[in-house]
Amino acid sequence: MPKRKDIEVEEYIARCPKEAQGELARIRAAIRAAAPGATERTDYFQWPGYSYPGFDYDGMFAWFSFKKPHLRLHVRPPVIQNHRKELAGYPTSKAVVNFPMGKAVPVTLVKKLVKASIKVMKDRSK
Repeated sequence: MPKRKDIEVEEYIARCPKEAQGELARIRAAIRAAAPGATERTDYFQWPGYSYPGFDYDGMFAWFSFKKPHLRLHVRPPVIQNHRKELAGYPTSKAVVNFPMGKAVPVTLVKKLVKASIKVMKDRSK
C-alpha cells in the first residue's frame, strides 16, 4: 500500500496539465534515483501556493513544480550558479531551473544538480 506522502505527490502531479505529468514524473524519478532513501514531503512550505513536492535527508535539498510553461527543479543555492555552463539555454533563478514543456527533461542533468544540492545541504549542516 502506498504511503500517504507518495499519494500526495501523485495527486500534485495529477493536478498539473496532462502534457506536463509525464515529465514531472521523470523529474521525480530522477530525484529518487539520485537520492535513494530520501523522504518525499509536500508539507515543507506552509504558504498558500507553495505546496509542492520536496525531498528531505535531515534537511530539504530538492523540490519540483510546474508553473506554465515550465517544469521546474528547485535546488539549494549555489547549485545553479556552480553549474552555469551546463544550464546555458535554460531559464534559471538563484535556486530554480526551468525546463520547457514539450521537450524531454535532461534526466542526467537533474540527477547531477540534485546530488550537488545534497552536498550543499550537508556541507551547511556541519
